[in-house]
Amino acid sequence: MKICYIVAMEAEAAPFVERFQVEKVEGAFHPLPCLLYRKDLDGGDTLYVVVNGTQHGSSLIGCEAASVTAVKAIETLHPDLVINSGTCGAFRKNGAEIGKVYIGNSVMFHDRRVMGDDEWGTQALGNYALSPRSEEIARALSLPMGKVTTGSSLDIQPCDLHIIEENHGELKDMEAAAIAFVCSLFDIPCLLVKSVTDLIDGGADTLEEFRRNLRTASENLSKVNIRIVDYLTGK
Repeated sequence: MKICYIVAMEAEAAPFVERFQVEKVEGAFHPLPCLLYRKDLDGGDTLYVVVNGTQHGSSLIGCEAASVTAVKAIETLHPDLVINSGTCGAFRKNGAEIGKVYIGNSVMFHDRRVMGDDEWGTQALGNYALSPRSEEIARALSLPMGKVTTGSSLDIQPCDLHIIEENHGELKDMEAAAIAFVCSLFDIPCLLVKSVTDLIDGGADTLEEFRRNLRTASENLSKVNIRIVDYLTGK
């Protein structure tokens, strides 16, 4: 089995890369900035970790970078499963806590506002299918599940919040729906693993809260990812 993690930021991937001792493959996606780490596991399985990389000195985040990385990773590596692992915002009113890790049970966009129930409106929301094993994995590892909504901005606007609430969104990120979209084109199952860095309804400045909690959320994410890989490979 070939398992491919797609992660936006190196800071999110670093604890997982270190704990699993995956090795960097230099120049794997040249001239694109995305980075590839690889490890051959016991039993013939292969683990890939692909990170968006950087531009102008900062980590590439958001839907555009995620889409480019996902296309290149799938075309090059031909994985059996794509796992988007990363951090997210969530709602205190739904029981979210900083560092809590969730498995996504559905995913959509919250900032592609093409109104109506016609084909464009449906396409704008996305609502892409996720891996049929998502619920099984969450249950086996005793992890909570939540609906992920994706937008290209770190902050949240009233119109975005309206769409999130109207569609019962619980976890807000900047990559998941874009990666799930690409996976739908290639007919490859996609699993979402999200760790909370900030509480949307907590009253704190989003960027400051994100920076303050990034390390803790990424460490918790790493611990869960190790359990997921062990489960998928039968350990």
